This record gives sequence, C-alpha cells and structure tokens, in this order.
Amino acid sequence: MFAVLDRIDFHILKKLMEDGRISYRAIAEETQLTDVAIKKRVESLKRKGVLAGIKAEINYDVLGFEKPIFIQIRSDLSKTKDLLKRIESFEHVMEVYQVLGEYNLLVKAVLPDMKAIKEFITRLGSLDGILDIKTLMVLEKIQKRDTLPASVLQKRF
Repeated sequence: MFAVLDRIDFHILKKLMEDGRISYRAIAEETQLTDVAIKKRVESLKRKGVLAGIKAEINYDVLGFEKPIFIQIRSDLSKTKDLLKRIESFEHVMEVYQVLGEYNLLVKAVLPDMKAIKEFITRLGSLDGILDIKTLMVLEKIQKRDTLPASVLQKRF
C-alpha cells in the first residue's frame, strides 16, 4: 500500500532530506503554515512509515575503523531463520539483506582492523547453516545516497 502525500508533505520531505536539523518554523515559513502544523505533518509522515527517522551519519574512517566489508552468504535454506538471528546479534554487523541469486544473504559489517575482520569472518564461517561465504572489502566509496533525489520522489506524486 502506498502512502498518499500532497505537495506540502513532499516539500517537508525535501527539506528534511536536505537538512535533517531544519526547524519546523523554517519549513512553516516556506509553506505558509504554522510550525505546529508542520510538526503534525512530520508526525503523520512517521506514522505512515514514510519518514523512518532522522539520524546522525557517522564517518567511521575518521574514528579509525576499516572500510566496510560485504559478505555474501549461501545458507542452508532450512536454517536461514536461525542463522539470521545469530548474524544480527554480531555487534559489528550494520546491515543484513535476504537477496536473490547464487548467495541468499548479504551482510555489511564495519570492523576496527584487519585482525578483527579475519576473526569475524572465521566466526561467521563457523556458524551452522552457512554453506559458502564470499567477502568483498570496500577500497573506496564512490557514491552513497541515503535517499533518492527529491526529483525522483516528486515523479511518484
């Protein structure tokens, strides 16, 4: 089911994508509404699931962590559910996806150094239900978007 958004909702989303710390008052001035009305619309966007959250983006490189690693996992399908619970409990795991293709799981992890990466891969590989693992280490981030550009979202309305 798709959320129904109007021009004002879209404007609010666009402004929050540009600057997650923008005040409701600043948005209200641009839309000719009150800051209370903007706050209610933001809360509505959250309730509808359109706005999942606004959070800080941390640069792990600056904190001394290695670049992310991606791990492709082929698992025994009958053990995938339990395996996912165990993988999600690892503290360095940032994202886990169930995917189509030769490998059915994709894991993104950020670890402090190569020794920790080796230990993580060894630990992961020892889990019951994993049939095969392939690892990819990021050399350089070329592009990263947390949201689609506003122009793409606008085409949906």
